[in-house]
Order: sequence, then structure tokens, then C-alpha cells
Amino acid sequence: MDAAVAVFGGATLTPSVSSSLATNVRFSQLSSNHHNRPASHLAAFRSASHLFTPSSSFKNHQKLKQKPRIFLPHLVASLEVEETYIMIKPDGVQRGLVGEIISRFEKKGFKLTGLKLFQCPKELAEEHYKDLQSKPFFPKLIGYITSGPVVCMAWEGVGVVASARKLIGATNPLNAEPGTIRGDLAVQTGRNVVHGSDSPENGKREIGLWFKEGEVLEWSPILEPWLKE
Repeated sequence: MDAAVAVFGGATLTPSVSSSLATNVRFSQLSSNHHNRPASHLAAFRSASHLFTPSSSFKNHQKLKQKPRIFLPHLVASLEVEETYIMIKPDGVQRGLVGEIISRFEKKGFKLTGLKLFQCPKELAEEHYKDLQSKPFFPKLIGYITSGPVVCMAWEGVGVVASARKLIGATNPLNAEPGTIRGDLAVQTGRNVVHGSDSPENGKREIGLWFKEGEVLEWSPILEPWLKE
């Protein structure tokens, strides 16, 4: 049997090409007839392209992931002038680290407003560490702080509380970064050399505990314009 042919524009087409062309023509006509119809009837056949387009919830999730996360809010430096209490503990005094520790705060640009060598009585130590009185190590801690003289310091500056905590380093010296006071100078938690207030509120409270009226001075360093805008 002779193969059937289709004539289109003067060209002879094979059956396979003719069938494909006819299908395309019918699809084109169908699209033309339904061009002006509302798109709602095609809702069940929505384009799969949305699978590759980020949804609003996905975009919001991405935005949340990109935002900086604050794990320790009290360690975020403030733009306000604050006060903090820094104490060189008995082991720091006994090891001759007083000058080294003071210089780190001076080099950072903070203002020293109070300084004294002091033998801490038991009652003051218990008041200072009252939040830890339920801990099993509390008696040992009090004995440690009262075992020898400490150096009491009041420091002032923009964001001084958070910055001082970073200068001091983690409570456990083994976890403290190199370059911090504890990371460089201490080995054990029980001999971690220095204390620093953990919030502006505690800074004021502790300065009030360790210093009498008139022992904290107000003065203006000549370098202040080169430290703050």
C-alpha cells in the first residue's frame, strides 16, 4: 500500500511529520479559542514554576536566618557611658599581675575613677556573692576572696561592662580566648585572677558596695575626644 502524504504549502510531508503538524495546529486553535476565558478553570493545572520560586514564608525564614543573633544580651556593648566594678582577686595580687591588668583597661581607653588595695571582710564578700550562696562551693569562694588583699577598681566608659567582660574572658580560663586576661594569665576557675560586673546595674551596685562616698572621682581625661565621637 502506498504511504499517505499531506501537501502543505507545496511541500510533501511524511505521515509522522503531518501528524505532528496537525496536532500543533489543533493545540494552537484551542489556545486561541480559550484565550479570553478566565484563568480560574485552569487552577488544577497551575504552573509548576512556583516550586522554584521562594514563597513568602521561605523568604521570611531566610531573613530571620540572616539577622544577627544575640545569645548574651548583657554582653552587647551599649552606646551609653556606663560604670563597672573590676576586682583583682587575691591570686592576681599575690602573683604581681596588678599592673598588667590595669594596663589592659587603660590601653582600651576606659577611665579609672576608683582604685584601692583592700582586705575584704567576710560580710562584704558574702554580700557581693549573695546570688551564689546556695552553691556548694560558696564557703570555699568566700574563703578565697578573703584570703588576702584585693584591688578594687571602678571604671567608666562607653559600653564598658560588655567590653570589660570580653577583656577578662570566660569564667573558666581553659575556655577563655588567648588575648584575654584569663586566657593569658589564669589556669583554673578557682584562681581566675579577676572579677568584672556582668551588667550595668550590677556595676553600680558593686561599686556602691566596695567604695565609700568620695572614693570614686569624676574627672575628664584629655584623650577623651580621641576615644569618642
